[in-house]
Amino acid sequence: MAYANNSRAAAYGLVDRFAGFVASVKINAAKRRIYERTVRELNALTDRELTDLGISRLSIEDVARVAAYGK
Repeated sequence: MAYANNSRAAAYGLVDRFAGFVASVKINAAKRRIYERTVRELNALTDRELTDLGISRLSIEDVARVAAYGK
């Protein structure tokens, strides 16, 4: 039995690398906006509301970091 295999190595040029860079900047900016929004919204809550959620005021930034960037 004969096989024909036609594969091409992907060549990444300057345009591809720049597009990847732009995409990563957009993703990081979106994650930063999620972080900032989460911090802002949690800071707007009262201590009682935060306690009901199981969040202390000192851990707001940690919670926002996990929400935006994962663990």
